[in-house]
Amino acid sequence: MMLSPDQSEAEMAWSQSDAEAVLGEVKASCLSTEEAEVEGKGRPLAPQTLTREEKRRRRRATAKYRSAHATRERIRVEAFNVAFGELRKLLPTLPPDKKLSKIEILRLAICYISYLNHVLDV
Repeated sequence: MMLSPDQSEAEMAWSQSDAEAVLGEVKASCLSTEEAEVEGKGRPLAPQTLTREEKRRRRRATAKYRSAHATRERIRVEAFNVAFGELRKLLPTLPPDKKLSKIEILRLAICYISYLNHVLDV
């Protein structure tokens, strides 16, 4: 830092040594905060009392949990679609290879079951 000829170092609001001291304190506090985040994964080192709901939210926020949940959901949806496909094969339609939505499959199944009950009653 350059001083003007009429300005002495004592007259400056911040001397270089003051700035270095403040910068050193800021760096030290940042490093201690980063160390706490690394060790506690973003949480302070002091133990926290978390509610059951907060614990559940933290557990669900992990990548491992989300990945496992997505896998379970894919398996569930796949099984659901297979079941609809099997039900669709049992229902008579014209043409036989006509693509039906899930709601159409359910409605057709209801009508077909009703028809079969009527046939058995007669």
